[in-house]
Amino acid sequence: MAEPLTYHDRVGAAGTATAVSLPAAVASTVWSPADPVDLRLVLSQLGRGPGDPTLVWDLAGRHGVPGVWRTLRTPEGPATLHLAQTASGDVHARAWGPGAEWAIDGVPELLGAGDDPSGLDLSGAPALAEAARRLPGLRLARVGLVVEMLVAAILEQKVTVKEAHASWRRLVRRYGEPAPGPAPEGMRVFPDPHTWRRIPSWEWHRAGVDPRRSRTCVEAARVASSLERTLDLGRGGPEVHARLRTVVGVGIWTAAETSQRAHGDPDEVSVGDYHLHDIVGWALTGGPVDDDGMLELLEPWRGHRQRVVRIILASGFRKPRFGPKMTIQDHRGH
Repeated sequence: MAEPLTYHDRVGAAGTATAVSLPAAVASTVWSPADPVDLRLVLSQLGRGPGDPTLVWDLAGRHGVPGVWRTLRTPEGPATLHLAQTASGDVHARAWGPGAEWAIDGVPELLGAGDDPSGLDLSGAPALAEAARRLPGLRLARVGLVVEMLVAAILEQKVTVKEAHASWRRLVRRYGEPAPGPAPEGMRVFPDPHTWRRIPSWEWHRAGVDPRRSRTCVEAARVASSLERTLDLGRGGPEVHARLRTVVGVGIWTAAETSQRAHGDPDEVSVGDYHLHDIVGWALTGGPVDDDGMLELLEPWRGHRQRVVRIILASGFRKPRFGPKMTIQDHRGH
């Protein structure tokens, strides 16, 4: 039997806590993963900075229930999903809105149920092996929503992360509909393709999005149905990559960022990223490399190259100004 969840409001002045409950969900489930799953490690790829209206972490229970809130534009309509994890590892999922059933059905895949790291051999890289050992809950998410992941990646082209996140917040807050159910105030659902196509040029400008990126977003929305069908091809791969790149303005980096999240691709590497090649180089050799050098370093793990990158990033490694190659920080219990 699944471990029950006890929800509380924040502790008051007297040191007591008042139990609360969420409104009845349209759909719910309790998922008991066969392998360890860490919600924060798995879903950290999806957040678009502070104030992201589609993803809110509330582990302290400020909104009544500890966990994470996410909104989705599902094939069946908008949905709000709440995930909470017990000490035993069970994930309690509740969803509201027309797309609630779809959201609940997708919880295992979202949290990495179909991700298979068994073929990854890190025996020749002790630091990586140690990092992986200390991150047993790291899985690659498969969101199953291509256009949302693609638009987010397009907004990040050739600008700083801070600028991209600001554009995402403005556009989704302005054109996304309010999240269904008891979501935290201000949460919005990713706009539908029709809405993206109708955003006027001056609104793109106010959001800090140049004409090239806005045209690419509009084109992605125009062919949304065909993009979503790439999910039928599995967890990424060359054909998915090629189909994503048929959208004018989508290059190698944008296709990779999309397939990593939407499809759960364990191998796609974000070639063309401003920082990633240096981070991988410093982690594995103690010095910077270019994109070609990064791919050469990752080649022994072909099939799992994106997984290796995620291990490096999740390990806490940071590119040093001066210093040795990868050292591992222990994040267990954090």
